Amino acid sequence: MVCFRLSPVPGSGLVLLCLVLGAVSSYALELNVTDSEKATCLYAKWQMNFTIHYETTSKTFKTVTISDFSTATYNGSICGDEQNNPKIVVQFGSGFSWTVNFTKEESTYSIDGISFSYNISDNTTFPDAKDKGILTVRDAVGFRIPLNNIFRCNSLSTLEKNGVVQYYWDVHVQAFVQNGTVSTKEFLCEKDKTVTTVVPFVPTTAPSPTVTPAPREKPEVGSYSVNNSNGTCLLATMGLQLNLTHDKVVSVININPNTTDFTGSCQPQTALLRLNGSNIKYLDFVFAVKNENRFYLKEVNVSMYLVNGSAFSIANNNLSYWDAPLGSSYMCNKEQTVSVSGAFQINTFELRVQPFNVMEGKYSTAQDCSADDDNFLVPIAVGAALAGVLILVLLAYFIGLKRHHAGYEQF
Repeated sequence: MVCFRLSPVPGSGLVLLCLVLGAVSSYALELNVTDSEKATCLYAKWQMNFTIHYETTSKTFKTVTISDFSTATYNGSICGDEQNNPKIVVQFGSGFSWTVNFTKEESTYSIDGISFSYNISDNTTFPDAKDKGILTVRDAVGFRIPLNNIFRCNSLSTLEKNGVVQYYWDVHVQAFVQNGTVSTKEFLCEKDKTVTTVVPFVPTTAPSPTVTPAPREKPEVGSYSVNNSNGTCLLATMGLQLNLTHDKVVSVININPNTTDFTGSCQPQTALLRLNGSNIKYLDFVFAVKNENRFYLKEVNVSMYLVNGSAFSIANNNLSYWDAPLGSSYMCNKEQTVSVSGAFQINTFELRVQPFNVMEGKYSTAQDCSADDDNFLVPIAVGAALAGVLILVLLAYFIGLKRHHAGYEQF
């Protein structure tokens, strides 16, 4: 017999990926598998999300976020017996399934493998998909846990394979539960062990959602690039400042380019710049071509660890920033804000990017942003206003002079 509960997590509106209008709901999945005597033999509680990158019939690429588990069922989850090992099986959405297998050794048990299946023939979820049918991604985990210990990993963990990225956090799981009682002895993942040694930052005044944190110093400008077989294919120069709200606390984080690694990829229609550091799992900037003659920033994805050990993950694949003609670069020396969601924004300083058609590893002619154009509009507007005032004064003078002469002629 399988008993399960699916409930929203209070106060966890921030999840891996978000809609254009804000963050999607986050659900904690909780499963309690019992044997024939109604004693617990397998327990799990966790949160997860999936992103799937797929190719369309027009040879472009799209990203789908799977984060709604409100209709989840657990058919096939079992305690295990002499012939079968314990496993968790979850069905959700339109043709999605997720399975975790466990094995047992003398004094340990293992999370043996994870598989995720999805129906790419579903045109509603995967519009214009080139491939069809049920696709499955399998990952051999082989993570060992002492018997009668519950495995805990609050930190964000990822599995990436064949265009599918799986994200897990707030994980609590115990297979081969003894005497029907879930253990209170925890076996931590390495990331949680590291997080517990971090001294959290405690602000002098607890901020509320409407409180803006004290301004931070301007971030250092970093230079980033992506190479392919033809040489440099993407260039970016910018100072980055992250503004995020999590559990009603506002944080401002400057990206240090000296401690930040960067990778990426270049395709004919899309280009990716990925940054990562000690607390940042990844910060993705995805560029795309539109109308065959311009490029723009289409997508931003971020996943990072906060000082309190919690994971912050969010994304938006429907942006429209940094628009410029192909063959040129986009430049904005003034501070700009990229609004990814209500909970996450990026301030940029001394920005210049060119994600396509880079020649000889150098920037092409830049198109300035509207913020910089204002530098020229202001003096023009002031000059025009002064000229208008001068014309009015001259008109008033000549009209008054004409009336004065007309008054003399009446005598």
